[in-house]
Amino acid sequence: MLSLILTAALSVPVAGPTSTPVALPSDPSPIHGTLLAPEGQARAVAVILPGSGPTDRDGNSPLGVSASTYRLLAEGLAEQGIATVRIDKRGIAASAAAGLSETDLRFDHYVADARAWAEEAAARTGKPCAWLIGHSEGALIALAATKEDDDKICGLVLLSGAGRRARVVLEEQLAPIPEPLKTQAYAALAELETGRTVADTPPALQALFRPSVQPYLISWFAYDPAVLIAAYDGPILIGQGTTDLQITVEDARALASARPDATLVLWEGVNHVLKLAPADRAGNAATYRDPSLPLAGGIVDDVAEFILTR
Repeated sequence: MLSLILTAALSVPVAGPTSTPVALPSDPSPIHGTLLAPEGQARAVAVILPGSGPTDRDGNSPLGVSASTYRLLAEGLAEQGIATVRIDKRGIAASAAAGLSETDLRFDHYVADARAWAEEAAARTGKPCAWLIGHSEGALIALAATKEDDDKICGLVLLSGAGRRARVVLEEQLAPIPEPLKTQAYAALAELETGRTVADTPPALQALFRPSVQPYLISWFAYDPAVLIAAYDGPILIGQGTTDLQITVEDARALASARPDATLVLWEGVNHVLKLAPADRAGNAATYRDPSLPLAGGIVDDVAEFILTR
């Protein structure tokens, strides 16, 4: 009899977070995402804004990234009572139909989408506002979304976000390429930052400076994260790993310097996809392709504590 009772008890479904597809009205087509709500009443809600390139709602990309960073973050926050909306940004995955042509796309489209998602997330969970959790380029999008006053944004969590202008960060990333390409690339970046397009770039640089993408680069380069963070008076958490090979601790400190009352957390041995990783490039890159690796310890707790105590 006891074995029958135990068997019956084990067969009862265990309640947990609820995953619901969500769509945000947009032109030319809706943008899609996932609302992950904790069991019971959500204590807060956040929108996870993805990084650059074809990054989907889970934090994965066909360009060799399958770490599932955003899914793992959402699941961890749900365990602490925080609902999240994670999104396929326009033009990516389920939001492919919402994509604009490369010539027409601007950084400001992502900024407007972030503000709209904050309002949508708040409405769906009955909260007065939503947090914006921006990762990598998403951190700059989150900052830019605060440029206009909006009581639907509770505050910001900036993860692996640049603290310097995009041109400076790109110059740093392009430093290893050989001459004369490096000098030509730096000249093109400087010209784009002034708002002028560049003609006759070398074929080897076409992937970065093709004419169709230059208007987007110009719109991106116009934003200075240090200026944006200094102008925003809401609560901010700045989180940065020490073995991040894409964004450095210098960037996190630059952001914190511009907003001395922000909370700065440095995670030792954590890389750009928020996992424990060595500093050597091969070992670090291997974590980008391993969704079975959990997020580094402390990340979810630090983010959740910040959100729930503000």
